[in-house]
Amino acid sequence: MTQIILHQYDNSPFSEKVRVCLGIKGLAWSAVDQPVIMPKPELIPLTGGYRRIPVMQIGADIYCDSQLIVRELERRFPTPTLYPAGDVGLAQALQMWTDRGVFGATVAVIFGGLAGSVPEAFAKDREAMSGRPFDPAAMAAAVPIMSEQLRAHLSWIDEQLSDGRAFLTGDKPGLVDATCFYNPWFIRNANPKASGAIDAFERIVAWEGRVRAVGHGQRSSMTRQAALEIAHDSIGDTDFVVGPGEPNGLAVGDKVKVMADDYGRDPISGEIVFASAGEIVIRRKSDETGEVMVHFPRVGFIVIKD
Repeated sequence: MTQIILHQYDNSPFSEKVRVCLGIKGLAWSAVDQPVIMPKPELIPLTGGYRRIPVMQIGADIYCDSQLIVRELERRFPTPTLYPAGDVGLAQALQMWTDRGVFGATVAVIFGGLAGSVPEAFAKDREAMSGRPFDPAAMAAAVPIMSEQLRAHLSWIDEQLSDGRAFLTGDKPGLVDATCFYNPWFIRNANPKASGAIDAFERIVAWEGRVRAVGHGQRSSMTRQAALEIAHDSIGDTDFVVGPGEPNGLAVGDKVKVMADDYGRDPISGEIVFASAGEIVIRRKSDETGEVMVHFPRVGFIVIKD
């Protein structure tokens, strides 16, 4: 089973990162549109409680978090590569900058600018996910400061383009482009009035056009129920092994909880089937899905023995 199923919604910035990577590789994939806010009754059985978007499904293997999703796409479909200039480790590490530092400034500028127009249900959902108040007044007050931060982040992208290159690592698009593109994309889609921060950088505007032209690959649609049925009728494709060097002595068969370390910290329980420096996989079951293998990256996630 190699059919790519992406649980996403169209306005999700992290889904856009993955969609651009699918476009770079020219892959066919099925979009399963999930709700923007909880409840997510057809997603939670697949993940065991992980609620963040996107989630990639290939058969009974469920991949959580965009940083792991793009690694798996490269492993399964290596050509054309997401690393046209090499530097795989640096490209991976760069995601922690865009996913946290740049994203934090982006969110503040978007929602601070929207002030009191954010729907109450969305605000309450994001409060529950982040564990912090969703305070439009505080966000609005922070816009001047966070606009400075966003400008500084964008200036680094602009500098990288200053020698006339088409994409951030050379003549071909790669993961670095996808991961640097989605925050400006999010601003333009969620609060176009804030786009002036991007438009001040002419090289970035031209580069955005080139990234958009890459497209999203060959997209089709799938229902949530169909995705659950595929998981139920599939067998996970995961080796049962724990690599050397686990700092806390994790082993195949250990019962653990896995959770994000920043927001959406819902614990997901299961039994370890695979662990390495970069990934941990737990096995779990539900009536809706049968047995599934749920994959998480190690960076940004915590593993706790039950």
